[in-house]
Amino acid sequence: MTYNSGPLPPIVGIISTEPMRLTGLLGVFDNHPSIQVVLGDLGSMFLDHSVRHLVLDLGELARSMETQNLVRRARPDVRQIVLGPAGDDELILRSIKSGARAYLDYNCGPLAVRQAVEAVIQGTIWAPRRLLSLLIDRLLASAGTGVPLPAPILSPRERQVLDLIMAARSNREIANELGIEERTVKAYVASLLRKTGSDNRITLSVQATQLSLRDQQRHVSSNGIASL
Repeated sequence: MTYNSGPLPPIVGIISTEPMRLTGLLGVFDNHPSIQVVLGDLGSMFLDHSVRHLVLDLGELARSMETQNLVRRARPDVRQIVLGPAGDDELILRSIKSGARAYLDYNCGPLAVRQAVEAVIQGTIWAPRRLLSLLIDRLLASAGTGVPLPAPILSPRERQVLDLIMAARSNREIANELGIEERTVKAYVASLLRKTGSDNRITLSVQATQLSLRDQQRHVSSNGIASL
């Protein structure tokens, strides 16, 4: 695949031991205008620092959470898109807690896979809406037992960015709406995460709710998927 000069396309690694699913995943990104796909095992993905997004097929792995945690420890910069069985809410919740930015079940179609990967690349999280709601509720419940933290001081621009994050806008959408560059948005998001002690947009949503930075909102698409 050949690209013109300019920013390099995002590189997505795919790991699957199921030949049919692997073929299907490759077909999803065949001739994609802005995503490059590479194949390999965990070892090769850890060494290739150009891979910043990873589609991980859990398959029938008994140690699926250990695999995710291994990826998180070895390459914390990698965003995981996990493919696994449907109908196990606890598995999905554990997967998200273990670092998954998206969870897709084996029954999803090519369009859902493509949309989920694109959403994660843009900095959002893709999962069934009821589970994101449940996860946030659990985080709020567990965090509520501790000593409440003082609300951080946010600049007017940070508040604008936070409002749009809570409205489930991607970094690109935020940049377009505010008339700033996407890299500037990323800097504001990093500042918000640091000030609230959050490590992703879900925990930022929890912190924003607890600290009364603004009322929490969630965007829900017609296919029952929520993104934050």
